[in-house]
Amino acid sequence: MLRGGPTVGTRNLDRRTILKAAGASAATLGLATTTGCGGESGSGNGTVTIRYSWWGAEERAKKINQSIALFEEKYPKIKVKTDFQTYQSFWEKFQTQAAGGNPPDVFQSAVTFLRKYDKRGILLDLKPQVQAGNLSLDHFRAGVTKVGEVDGKQLGVPVGSNTMALVIDKKLFRKAGVEPRPGWTWDEYFKALKTIHDKTKIPGDTGYFAIMYLYDLYLRQNGKAFFTEDGLGFDKADLTEWWTDGYNRVKAGIVTDPKIVSQDQPKSSLSAGHGASEFTWDNFTVRYSAEGDSEYGLAPIPTTDGKRTGQYLASLMLSASSRTSHPKEVAQFIDFMVHDPRVGKIMGYDRGILASTEQYEAYRPTDTVNKEIAQYEEDTAEAGVLGTITPHPSGADTVEAAFLRIGGDLGQGKAKVSDAVNQLFTEAEAAFQA
Repeated sequence: MLRGGPTVGTRNLDRRTILKAAGASAATLGLATTTGCGGESGSGNGTVTIRYSWWGAEERAKKINQSIALFEEKYPKIKVKTDFQTYQSFWEKFQTQAAGGNPPDVFQSAVTFLRKYDKRGILLDLKPQVQAGNLSLDHFRAGVTKVGEVDGKQLGVPVGSNTMALVIDKKLFRKAGVEPRPGWTWDEYFKALKTIHDKTKIPGDTGYFAIMYLYDLYLRQNGKAFFTEDGLGFDKADLTEWWTDGYNRVKAGIVTDPKIVSQDQPKSSLSAGHGASEFTWDNFTVRYSAEGDSEYGLAPIPTTDGKRTGQYLASLMLSASSRTSHPKEVAQFIDFMVHDPRVGKIMGYDRGILASTEQYEAYRPTDTVNKEIAQYEEDTAEAGVLGTITPHPSGADTVEAAFLRIGGDLGQGKAKVSDAVNQLFTEAEAAFQA
């Protein structure tokens, strides 16, 4: 039982905003297997053009275009045509392109989508290009390339890695006399939330119970996981306990009311001053200093036994289309973008902590926030708590969006716990079968 207190618990888009966008389009993301070839035709002088698409903001686009200019200097016979969108628009456009047999040659991807699009024959296995010497999987940080492996195929190559962290308002924690420490337990964390609320009248957390990746860590701490390779790795009793405790803590004022969280968007409730801590990916933490006027920092993930955190490195990746007419050139492009030290200096931590050792060593952050992010990942790695990522079955993206949506409805009192749990399992089953 989750206890503690009452028996109740930059510019980057925050995880909730991103997932709500994903949820809005998830129902339309099924792709039919089609025929045809993607990419641009070669010109008469031997020059080929490949298409590269990603999601992100203008700042990311500027950095990527700078990097592409360096690539085209090295490979003058390869031209790169670029396209970027918001997260939701990216996947909507990708669906249309893929259904028409003309997806981009290379594109940004994430683990939740790999099995889904591999199942539809959209993704290129990059292993033959590795074997041909056009792409290297050497010189990467601690096992991050495993994130892109599915059923023996290399479907993605990481550009950046991150792990879940707890971001705190240091001023509120100090005011309440609470000091996070490595190995603290969930009981201690929830007791801290109550202490913060009692002494500052501000909820201690902004809504941990609706974050799928955090629940995955909790399950991993207890010998389970959110996903197996083909479904869910927990039962209804597990989720009933998690959501019951979360809802009770909302009612007790220890966790921010989801209605307030919704009103604060796109700003985080942590940076809006309506919560003292928030679980998120460590590289997202640059947003809090940009949005808020307090002092923010990273704290350790609570544990069940004082040791295991369940953490692993997730990754933003580059994947390629199985329909590309230029697999060699695509592989060379991916290789350059993930290994060239100059690209690392340009991109910084925009897409996570740089995945390859060449780029990681080339970029040394000078600002306080990015220095703390780098130190957090180094400390986490040295602590020996990192495990391998949980497998994500086809349909994982839809389940992730449903978990956020249903958990939010539950927190607002729109659904009973039992009904919410049944709904999640029903939607998950449909997603896995789609």
